[in-house]
Amino acid sequence: MALHSITALHPPSDDWVEVGYACTACNAHYLHQADVVAVAAVLNRAPCLEDVLVFGGHYIHCGQPMQTLGSQIRRLSAAAYTDSQPEDAVDVNLDTRVLRCACGFQIELPE
Repeated sequence: MALHSITALHPPSDDWVEVGYACTACNAHYLHQADVVAVAAVLNRAPCLEDVLVFGGHYIHCGQPMQTLGSQIRRLSAAAYTDSQPEDAVDVNLDTRVLRCACGFQIELPE
């Protein structure tokens, strides 16, 4: 997603603004009301999830909140030390939440 505008609402609000953005995958443009705190969090975060906006706990892709499909348990393995043998790997199980957009785009997020 590419954020392209933030404008005041009419009548003005101290807590809400209108945010305009475009989906970089389909080039569609969207306008949504958003909490000022959520907008600040998006603008201040490190670049990630290029095609997803996060507002108020909702993950938005193609102009609509993504739907939760369920959860998964992912097993991550890594060597405890760089000179360790593969059988000495440390395993971590991570609970994730699976989200999908109506367009088919899908992400997994840690719970």
